[in-house]
Formats: sequence, C-alpha cells, structure tokens
Amino acid sequence: MSGNHYKGHEVSCCIKYFIFGFNILFWLLGMALVGIGLWAWSEKGVLSNISSITDLGGLDPVWLFMVVGAVMFILGFAGCIGALRENTFLLKFFSVFLGIIFFLELTTGVLAFVFKDWIKDQLNLFINNNIRAYRDDIDLQNLIDFTQEYWECCGAFGADDWNLNIYFNCTDGNPSREKCGVPFSCCTKDPAEDVINTQCGYDVRAKPDSEQKDHINVKGCVPQFEKWLQDNLTLVAGIFIGVALLQIFGICLAQNLVSDIEAVRASWVPPPLSMRRLPPYSSKKASAYYS
Repeated sequence: MSGNHYKGHEVSCCIKYFIFGFNILFWLLGMALVGIGLWAWSEKGVLSNISSITDLGGLDPVWLFMVVGAVMFILGFAGCIGALRENTFLLKFFSVFLGIIFFLELTTGVLAFVFKDWIKDQLNLFINNNIRAYRDDIDLQNLIDFTQEYWECCGAFGADDWNLNIYFNCTDGNPSREKCGVPFSCCTKDPAEDVINTQCGYDVRAKPDSEQKDHINVKGCVPQFEKWLQDNLTLVAGIFIGVALLQIFGICLAQNLVSDIEAVRASWVPPPLSMRRLPPYSSKKASAYYS
C-alpha cells in the first residue's frame, strides 16, 4: 500500500511465525485424533447408528480422542490462522480459550485436593459403571484390561467388584462360564509364560481368599492409583506445571502479537492530500473525498 506511513511500530516476525508453527502442529494433531475417533466409531458401526453412542453404560474411550482432538483442532486453527493473517479476533479467541482451559485445570486440581474423599467416591462409581459395561464395548474392555495390568489391580476396591458384571457375578442363575471369575487382566503374571492365559481368572473368586492371592491381584485399582500418585508425585506435578507454563506462555505470546498488530494499525498515517489520487468524480464528490 504505497504512500502509507507507520510511526516506528512493526509486528514481530519471530512471535508471529513461532505461534503459527507451534499451532499448525496442534491443528494437524487435532485433525488426526478426530480422524482416529471417527474411524473407530466407523469400525464399531456407530456412524451408521448414531443413537448407539448413548447406549453404552460406561465410558467409550473414543470420546477421549474426539474431545481432545476437537479442542486441539479449534485452538490450533485459531492460533495458526490468527497469527498468519494477523487476525486479532482469532488471536484473542485463542488467548481466551486457552485461558479458560487453564482456569478449568487449575480449578480441577484445587477441588481434587480439597475434596479428596469425594473424588475417591466418584472414581469408585466411575470404575464400577465401566465394570458393568465391560463386555459391551471392545475399546472399553481393552482400557480396563490395560489399567488392571498396569497397576496390578482388580476392580475398584477389590476383585468382588466384578460381581457387578452379569458375566462374572456369582449368582446361582448366572449361566456364564465366567461365573465367579475375573478378567485375565486381574491375574498375576508368570514371567515364564509367553502366551497370555485368558482363562486364568475362571472360578477364582469361588476359592478362599487365601488362595485367591496366589492367582490374582487382590488390591483394588483406586488404592493402587492413589499409591501410584504418591510414588510419582514429582513427575505428575512437573507435568502439570510444565503444561500450565506452556499455556501461560502461549497466552502471553498471542497477547503480545495482538498488541503489536493494534499498535501498527493505530500508528497508520494517511498519505498527504497531494499524494492522493482523485477519482474521476464530480467536484462535489471530490470535495467530500478530500474532507
């Protein structure tokens, strides 16, 4: 735009393209997560029957991909396009959205510390609801098996929590072969076994408690999760602090870029009248143009 003048202000290219490059990675990763979620739902036939999304009694792990992917896509889009096009609306949206996420994380952390017993009860309820739906969804089943194997636990507070599942309960009317059993992920691992014995949990809860310890992990996943948090408190705190600092850094950079853009726009000086090109209008329009 020849003839326009600026009073010493300019947009920092380093900040602009750093925000652009950083957010384009988030944008692409968000699209990938949403794509994986849609593919998983397609494989399970959810997309052909949308109402089945709410049929599952427990948590569908695909929701994690969809929600996290959607948030990352929106943030990445706003930050990437906002920085590239120097769009202050998108940059402000990026800052506010990131600030809201930071506030929610901070609030969640404080509430989890203050209401530890309530959180424990909610976690127990959450795990038991997913135990009921263990056989209803393969992704949920794999998630529960991974959790029980990783933390060497069984059920929320013990193996008897599997009585909540219609396939594993010990009622007389249960015709399932898995009656009074637990999933294989509850079993203690034998290092000498190369092949997983998926039937190792059959009838194990029909045995005395003293014998169960020889075959399965009898500790619940809630106590094991608490123990894991205590043992890895430094790591967990470091991750949360690192994420929080990264979010604050992103907000500061975006606000700095917004300030630069607004300063450049505010410092714009129109060219002198002698440099303006008069359009071929009437004298009345010309006088209006110059005024």
